Amino acid sequence: MQITPERLGSAAFRADQGACAAYVLGGMVKGISSVRLVRTAAKVGYLAFFGAGGMKPEAVREAVAELSADPGPIAPWGVNFLHNPLLPAQEDALVDVLLANGVRRIEASAFVSITPALVRYRLCGLGFDSQGRPVPRQRILAKVSHPELGRRFMAPPPPELVAGLLAAGRLTAEEAHAAEKLPLADDVCAEADSGGHTDRRPSFALIPAFLRLREETAQAYPDLRQVRIGAAGGIGAPEAVAAAFVLGADFVLTGSINQCTPEAGTSDAVKDMLATAQPQDFDMAPAGDLFEIGAKVQVLKRGTLFAARANRLFELYRAYPALEDIPMTVRAELEARVFGRGLDAVWQETAEYYRQAAPWELDKITPKKRMAMIFRWYFIHSQRLAQQGDTQQRVNFQIHSGPAMAACNSWLSGTPWADWRLRHVDVLAGRLLDGAAEVLTRRYAGFAAD
Repeated sequence: MQITPERLGSAAFRADQGACAAYVLGGMVKGISSVRLVRTAAKVGYLAFFGAGGMKPEAVREAVAELSADPGPIAPWGVNFLHNPLLPAQEDALVDVLLANGVRRIEASAFVSITPALVRYRLCGLGFDSQGRPVPRQRILAKVSHPELGRRFMAPPPPELVAGLLAAGRLTAEEAHAAEKLPLADDVCAEADSGGHTDRRPSFALIPAFLRLREETAQAYPDLRQVRIGAAGGIGAPEAVAAAFVLGADFVLTGSINQCTPEAGTSDAVKDMLATAQPQDFDMAPAGDLFEIGAKVQVLKRGTLFAARANRLFELYRAYPALEDIPMTVRAELEARVFGRGLDAVWQETAEYYRQAAPWELDKITPKKRMAMIFRWYFIHSQRLAQQGDTQQRVNFQIHSGPAMAACNSWLSGTPWADWRLRHVDVLAGRLLDGAAEVLTRRYAGFAAD
């Protein structure tokens, strides 16, 4: 039996998303999943998400305008919606931009709870079919690793959030009433051991758990349309793609391997480092956006000191109630080796940002919170250094990636695509799907022969 790439995954996913394959290119923050990357993928029919995380609404608006013009509103693309627990008002601002500019798809990622902004995006402007069933105008693909959070995305939007939005005039009565009749998300992607935010769960355990969770949700809400289950994390070679589909995934989602392509919005220096990464070259570090709760991201370790320095900052944050309690010798070391400037200067820059973006945060400042805000500056700075490719600061590069990158490098070793300059995102997607189809054809042919 010959298996072709077009037969992999869910036909319903391809039809609903207007995509040529059950394959998604996930969003990477600060425009690393660039307009160029999204445009290149969407033009040939792969669903791709622009990396809006950490960007100002004006910059997202400009990117959306470019994508709306080319490849156009019908093509399969959307915008990554990164959870912002520090400044929830920025979630509302992003929803305003998305709705005003007709963005019909988002990839919800790094959420630790369901937020009003997410619910408003889902419900605003929904319609009804000929049988009176609600038809959402906006689609949500949720990328999660916690089954309990996955359950919330498979269920209707939380009634208390819907009621609050209705009372605030953010939803109509018709939209609010229909909320209980549709799931919050259309697609839920089980994110295993990945680059960036990750719990490092194995896909062989996570995907079956999400499939069973979908069955439980169907029993609890028999009238709801079932969500589709995707697989993300660790997908960097055809064998991994094939395994995900064998496990029952409706689609696969790739992430950090797309960072090592010509279209990615990061520096050549970062791409050079990623293109030689091996399985042992990754480590865990605190997540800058979720620093205070101890959330983790997976990053490239080889060639940088970011992971060690970021973990050191978190240890100091846990050990001391205020910056002033840190020994002066340690503080001097931080200023010289990590921040590259005095911590008082870092605070002045940080406070000025908050005065512009969220002045109310400064009204409730505590010594502990002030220390966290100063430390978070390093995470923003280290990401900026990597994107700019300041090789003199290579040791401070923060590069989100994981073992999938090493698997991709191994797979492409000895081929023309060992050079990342030839790894165009559409070519990489096509080769992964072709390879997965070949793997499955060989495996099933072997079973038939037995």
